[in-house]
Amino acid sequence: MLYTPITFRNVELKNRWVMSPMCMYSSEDGLANDFHFVHYVSRAQGGTGLIIVEASGVEPKGRITNHCMGIWNDEQASQLKRIVNFVHQNSESKIGIQLAHAGRKGSTWENKQISLEEGWETVAPSAIPYHPSERIPHVLSVEEIKDQVQNFKNAARRAVEAGFDVIEIHAAHGYLVHQFLSPLSNVREDEYGGSFENRIRFLLEIVDAVNEELNENVALFVRISGTEYAEKGWGISDSVKLAKILKEHQVDLIDVSSGGNIHGAKIDVKPMYQVPLAGEVKKEADVKTGAVGLITTAEQAEYIMQQNDADLIFVAREILRNPFLAAQSSFAAHKDCFFPHQYLRARL
Repeated sequence: MLYTPITFRNVELKNRWVMSPMCMYSSEDGLANDFHFVHYVSRAQGGTGLIIVEASGVEPKGRITNHCMGIWNDEQASQLKRIVNFVHQNSESKIGIQLAHAGRKGSTWENKQISLEEGWETVAPSAIPYHPSERIPHVLSVEEIKDQVQNFKNAARRAVEAGFDVIEIHAAHGYLVHQFLSPLSNVREDEYGGSFENRIRFLLEIVDAVNEELNENVALFVRISGTEYAEKGWGISDSVKLAKILKEHQVDLIDVSSGGNIHGAKIDVKPMYQVPLAGEVKKEADVKTGAVGLITTAEQAEYIMQQNDADLIFVAREILRNPFLAAQSSFAAHKDCFFPHQYLRARL
């Protein structure tokens, strides 16, 4: 199954390997550079079915750090287009981008909040910092929430113009959209807080706005945290309920990660520890899912798919160690996978 194609809208992936979006903290003014070019296109040369470019801020304050990627202006989109074009012209890979806003977890460096002089005032649904030592974030007004929805829409338009095949909305890991979803970080009393329906409103408005910029040649994924490992917080039953609704809003796949919103949450980290979350969302909501979290081998990936826990395998650390993970694994399995013709003498 790992080397069978799968289609989302008109986007066909040649295999189920996905390079998970991972921040590289290597941009200036949100711009991709030569490092990013080598970083992403090398995974395409390695046969990865889908490459997802790291979390890219939809506005300057949407970044985690001063060195995070952005797609809030045309210059940034132009730099990314260079990467997209090479991937399309020199491999069989598809390429996506993760649109993100860090919210209260922005303006940091090395996991610590930096000063206002070096960084910026963070924003959030409620006046609750991620860590008690951090500044109280600015509470977004309803008008400002609408502005953020427009920021995601504008970023999606630029991503489509740059040629990306997939747009992923980052609604996980304690960043702005997740902050709205969780009753622990969202204590608003207006239409964006309180009930489950109100807390998911921001995400649904983003999804609908982004979909207005897409067509059948660009698929839409959403990354969520299946659980935030906290009492009375966002849990797997909420994720299943949300996934059913997202499917109705033309979301093609739910990328299921976990955690990130509650400081000090206890997480039992082990190989494939998040896979059961993806499996439950897939089976209970009847949606396509992506599994992520310490998946390091083709044997693990194949097992996940045989168990019907996921449709795509998102790989992070292992694909940093081995850009040719997809191609190399195909050799032993005697499966077809893109391998650069320039390298054929090295095929096993």
